[in-house]
Amino acid sequence: MIITTTETVEGTRITGYLGIVSGDAVLGTNIFKDLFASVRDIVGGRSASYEKLLQEGKDQAIADMVARAKALGADAVVGVDLDYEVIGGDSKTLLMVSVNGTAVTLGS
Repeated sequence: MIITTTETVEGTRITGYLGIVSGDAVLGTNIFKDLFASVRDIVGGRSASYEKLLQEGKDQAIADMVARAKALGADAVVGVDLDYEVIGGDSKTLLMVSVNGTAVTLGS
């Protein structure tokens, strides 16, 4: 399965458009990640725990989208766009990762 942010797949003709496919992942943070991230805000540096959480969310959302595309018989998903949102307030923080694209079939 080809996944691309471009509208075409170079060297290959799109033979059919199967529709928009999406994937979502909502992941909870915890008090320890929030605490260490707050310390990083003060002293500077990267927050490895949040970076790992972002990567997990992205991987899960893309896997969800790919499964939906495969169920439609797609060879590729083009025009892929990733979006990130933080949901919640002071005591509960959730990270939502959404990915959307167009499922297509390819020919030579």
